[in-house]
Amino acid sequence: MTRPANKRKRERNTLLAMNNSPDDPKPDTLNDIGVLKRREVEARIVAPLIERFAQEFGEERVTELARETVINVARDQGAVLAEAMGGNGLTEFANSMTNWTKGGALEIEVREQTETTFAFDVVGCRYADMYRELDIAELGSLLSCNRDGTMVQGFNPDIKFERSQTIMGGADHCDFRYSLGSSETPVEISDQ
Repeated sequence: MTRPANKRKRERNTLLAMNNSPDDPKPDTLNDIGVLKRREVEARIVAPLIERFAQEFGEERVTELARETVINVARDQGAVLAEAMGGNGLTEFANSMTNWTKGGALEIEVREQTETTFAFDVVGCRYADMYRELDIAELGSLLSCNRDGTMVQGFNPDIKFERSQTIMGGADHCDFRYSLGSSETPVEISDQ
């Protein structure tokens, strides 16, 4: 079920701003601690909730609702990220990677980086390690890997995302491939 854009925007403002004035939103600063630490905090709260709700309402339905929610939050966070980066091109997106690699959370090998292509492999993933250490590896894809494609949709819906494998899924690396068609032009985003 798709929600109207204005309702999603209100929900995003509620989730990300959490204050009384729409003209003076409080920015989401949780990534200051690093996305890995943020995901651990989220997982320690969300995993028991998902488990309990699954017992009460059925695992399949609860997992699907959690997936939908994570996807919608990721899309909204992507739009906020584009604003924070001052643009929504692949250069700005590549520059945002420090959020996910902070503290050695990801070890990446860049394969190609141009204005229309950003391709890299993740060869070390402490996110996957963290979910396994918390004994919730089955939720790792849902809570983290699941965000990647939809987050970039929010960042720039013209960016195409492809990935055929993940460390979380048992592969030896994750293959991230982002591309922006040559006819698509990223925009500069400024505060107004």
